[in-house]
Amino acid sequence: MAIGTAMPVAARELDGVSLYAFAFSGYFTTSLFGMVLSGQWSDRRGPLAPLTGGIAAFAAGLVLSGTAAAMWPFILGRAVQGFGGGLVIVALYVVVGRAYPERLRPAIMAAFAASWVVPSVVGPLASGAVTEHLGWRWVFLGIPALVVFPLALALPQIRSRAAGPVGGPDGRAAPPSFDRRRIRLALAISLGAGLLQYAAQDLRWISLLPGAAGLALLVPAVLGLLPRGTYRAARGLPAVVLLRGAAAGSFIAAESFVPLMLVTQRGLSPTLAGLSLAAGGATWAAGSWVQSRPRLEHHRERLMAVGMVLVAASIAVAPSVLIDSVPVWTVAVAWGFGCAGMGLVISSTSVLLLKLSAPEEAGSNSAALQISDGLSNVVLLAAGGAAFAALGGGAVTQAPTAATASHPAAFAVVFLPMAAVALVGAWVATRVRAAD
Repeated sequence: MAIGTAMPVAARELDGVSLYAFAFSGYFTTSLFGMVLSGQWSDRRGPLAPLTGGIAAFAAGLVLSGTAAAMWPFILGRAVQGFGGGLVIVALYVVVGRAYPERLRPAIMAAFAASWVVPSVVGPLASGAVTEHLGWRWVFLGIPALVVFPLALALPQIRSRAAGPVGGPDGRAAPPSFDRRRIRLALAISLGAGLLQYAAQDLRWISLLPGAAGLALLVPAVLGLLPRGTYRAARGLPAVVLLRGAAAGSFIAAESFVPLMLVTQRGLSPTLAGLSLAAGGATWAAGSWVQSRPRLEHHRERLMAVGMVLVAASIAVAPSVLIDSVPVWTVAVAWGFGCAGMGLVISSTSVLLLKLSAPEEAGSNSAALQISDGLSNVVLLAAGGAAFAALGGGAVTQAPTAATASHPAAFAVVFLPMAAVALVGAWVATRVRAAD
C-alpha cells in the first residue's frame, strides 16, 4: 500500500512513467520463480528457511529501489523484492496447512485479510506524507525496519509448529530431492514473462522477437507447472487455480493505475490518491470474514461468483472519474465494493486449495495457485501497459499535480478489459466445486 502511493512520484522523478507498468510487473515476474522454489523448498525442508530468506530478499530489493538513480535500476530492485515476496507467500501457506486443522483455516485466511486493515489506512497516509515532505525514497528505505518486530515474534512459533519436512525431524519419511525439472520450468516462466513484458513496453516491430521468444518459453512452462485442465477450468483444483489468476490479475492490473490516474488526470496529491484505496482494506477483511462463517461453507461457490461480479463492477466504474463532473470519491466507493469481492474470492480459493491438497503436495499446489496469481498480473499488466503506452500514456509535465498530455482513453483502455476478465472469473467460480 505504501509503495503504490509513492510509485507515481518515483516514476516521474526517474523519468520512467512510460515504464510504469513494468515497475509493478517486474515484481510479479521474479516472484514466479520464487514461488516455485519456495514450494519445493517448503515441501522438502520446511517453510522456515524460504520464509526468512524471502524477507531478507524483499528488504534488499526495497533498498535497491530506494537508492536507484534511474528507472531500470529501480525496476531491478522491484524484481529482487518480487523474488523475496514469492518465497514468503508460498511458505506462509505451507505454515497454515501444517499448523492449523482444516476447520480453522477459513478463519486464518480471514485473519490474513484483517491484517490489511490498519496498513490500508495508515500506509497511504504515511507514505503520502513522507513522499510529499521527505521524498519517495524514504518510503522504500523505511519499510524494511518495520518487519523486524513481527519477524522476531513469528519465527520462534513457526520453528516450533511448522518447521521441518513433512516426515518430521526424526527422518522416518525422508523428503525427496528437489524436482529439477520444475525449477527449470520456473526459470523459463520468469524469463518468458520478463521478455513478454519488455516487448509490450517497447512498441516497435523489432519487439516481436523478444515477445515471440517470451511466449515460446512461457507456454510450455505454464502447462508444466499448473494443474492439468487449468485453462479449460476443469472442476476442482484446476478451476480454483484459474479463478485465482482471473481475480488477482484483473484487480491488481487495474489498481496499479488508479493512483496514477488520480494524480495526473484529477490533480490529487499522492496522499489523497493513496487514501482513495484505503477503505478497501476494511471491506476486503469484511468479505474474507463473511466467507469464514461455517454456515456459509456450502455456499462458497456462489459467494465467489458474487465476489467476481463486484470486482468487475468496481473496475468498470473507476474510469468514470476521467469525466470532470464525476466526483473523485466515486473511486473510493467503487474500490470498497471491489475489495469486498476480492475478500470473498481470494480467501476462498486459499481455503479450497488446502482442502484439495494432500499434506505432501501443499507446497507445490500453493506454488501453482500463486503462479496463476503472479503470472496473470504480469500478462495483464503487460497488456494494459502496452495499450496505455500505445494511446500516449506516460507523457507528463514537471509539476507534481499536472495533468498528462495523454488522452483519458489511455486509462480507460486499461480498466475496461480488466472488468471483462473479472466477469470471466465469475463464470469460472461456478466450476470450482470438485467432482464427487
